[in-house]
Amino acid sequence: MSETADLRINDESYALNVITGTEKEQAIDISLLRKQSKFITFDDGYGNTGSCESSVTFIDGDKGILRYRGYDIAELAEQSTFLETCLLVLYGELPTAIELDAFKQRVASYANLPEEVMVAIRGLPKNTHPMAVLSCGIQALGGAYPDLATNDRAKDLERFDDAAALIISASRAITASWHRAQKGEDSISADADKGYCENFLSMMFSANEKDAGIPKEVSNALDLIFLLHADHEQNCSTSTCRMIASGGANPFASVAGATSALWGPLHGGANMAVIRMLNEIHESGDDGSRFVESAKQGKSRLMGFGHRVYRNYDPRAKILKSACDDALAALGVSSPISDIARKLEEVALQDPYFIERKLYPNVDFYSGIILQALGFPTNTFTVLFALGRAPGWLAHWREIALNGKKIHRPRQIYQGETLRPYVGISERG
Repeated sequence: MSETADLRINDESYALNVITGTEKEQAIDISLLRKQSKFITFDDGYGNTGSCESSVTFIDGDKGILRYRGYDIAELAEQSTFLETCLLVLYGELPTAIELDAFKQRVASYANLPEEVMVAIRGLPKNTHPMAVLSCGIQALGGAYPDLATNDRAKDLERFDDAAALIISASRAITASWHRAQKGEDSISADADKGYCENFLSMMFSANEKDAGIPKEVSNALDLIFLLHADHEQNCSTSTCRMIASGGANPFASVAGATSALWGPLHGGANMAVIRMLNEIHESGDDGSRFVESAKQGKSRLMGFGHRVYRNYDPRAKILKSACDDALAALGVSSPISDIARKLEEVALQDPYFIERKLYPNVDFYSGIILQALGFPTNTFTVLFALGRAPGWLAHWREIALNGKKIHRPRQIYQGETLRPYVGISERG
């Protein structure tokens, strides 16, 4: 017998089914409430509304838990790689050696952009933001491979393996091509002998195609950042991807829309804000102590601390903290803002003000430091977030394509004017 919840509205009572997830999360199913009662629910920002049932990612923010397809993020960070995790997120299981090798080959085959996509990217206005470039570039990819972007669900599912590999691979080339174009430099072709992140770093920063390889610790740090961002449940951009997909749109349109949703400073731009804050603290001659006091007094905002989902330490931040040390050591650089970051973390983790408010460092706190040390311009940080998140968006597109039944169509509470007569322009004065 299914469990139900009783909702009483005025003198009427309505029995609503209760849905229980595999991790014992529970939700009240209100899908028939409007039909039965003429009422809808109101939840500004959807913070307490389940928009779907998904098997991709599980988060328990109170306990600091993040799992992809049942695998703990710390275990994946220690033992897996970004491309292996891509397959896990996309299809639900860790791949065999043969499957992983085939995926790597497919990704490598799409590493260089078609000429028409390159022309489209380089034809954008000089001041176009890198996130807009990425979104436009992904749409252009769909145009260059029309058999992968048909908007026919059955056909798009049939070619999904290629579409996913293309988007995951070519997004690097879109980013690198634009970066080099801004500097007046020619593009660097991908090298089949290099790994995913080593190739990307080479395409971004190498002086020429014969440049020496990237230190392993450096490419590993970027690989880890991508892995830690691969999916994060129903956030703004992922929900946008699912909503676009619910209308039958192909993977390229859905991922391009998700990219635009990620662009906002309240979503994907947080690590940029961390770097700006740390640079300002450094330039003021503060080691972080004065800034912490200012934040406690409400005069400054401490970026990179706290998270809408996690009410505990962000598990991804713990992992990136040690990766930050390894990357800086491999690069042979000292980072004054890294020292400030550690001071801020040390103070915040001991200060009752931050402990009571559960303001712990989040993933953006250290990822920005690593990306800056690697040489990425600050305005590309959100692009790198998007590259890491691509497999998650694609996995959610696939869920909708396989299981979706309805186009997403939220309701609203209208608060505008009631019916009023038209007044002619001569009477309006």
